[in-house]
Amino acid sequence: MEELKVNKMPLLGDDAPSFKAVSTQGEINFPEDYKGKWVILFSHPADFTPVCTTEFMTFAKMADEFRAFNTELIGLSIDSLYSHIAWLRKIKELEWKDMKNVEVMFPLIEDIKMEVANKYGMVQPGQSTTQAVRAVFVIDPQAKIRTILYYPLSLGRNFDELLRIVIALQKADSDQCATPADWRPGDDVIIPPAGSCGVAKERMENKDDGSYCLDWFMCFKKDKIQ
Repeated sequence: MEELKVNKMPLLGDDAPSFKAVSTQGEINFPEDYKGKWVILFSHPADFTPVCTTEFMTFAKMADEFRAFNTELIGLSIDSLYSHIAWLRKIKELEWKDMKNVEVMFPLIEDIKMEVANKYGMVQPGQSTTQAVRAVFVIDPQAKIRTILYYPLSLGRNFDELLRIVIALQKADSDQCATPADWRPGDDVIIPPAGSCGVAKERMENKDDGSYCLDWFMCFKKDKIQ
């Protein structure tokens, strides 16, 4: 029996592996087709499964919220294009929570040969050799991997957290800051640590620029909602 080839998953800061694939929205040439965009590339184990169905309904409902932050969604599973189409049509017939008539407009990649899944380390033999686990890759406009999340097959993802991650990453990039635990838009952000004694002293004494320090190494500044 031929041994399954499993590639090493890319790491934070790596270039996102490039690929060409067929999807429910036509052919994808990544990252060329997504220049200047943030991307959430996520995998799910199989079509016509209940956890995945709730996730796709939620992603579809929130697609415009992600797009408002210049972020596109790409789904993937190791199923055929025809299975994808049939499943997405069925999703539109379902009603769950406050969601009904949900139409999935973002692409869902056909990956029967596991080419894309293996490039991203989505197939983990300890879980399954025939299904991609619930992986999430947040990729920035320079096609760099900025966040990686893995969930077990039984656990549905938290989509508010995925949106928060994108917003926080963009805030950190634009303002050259860091975000504290449980940060939400509008919360205070963290100023990078002082690089000299003089800067540390100045920050502790400065009260006029909207910043404040708990100690010399831990300084915040006020922020405004985007």
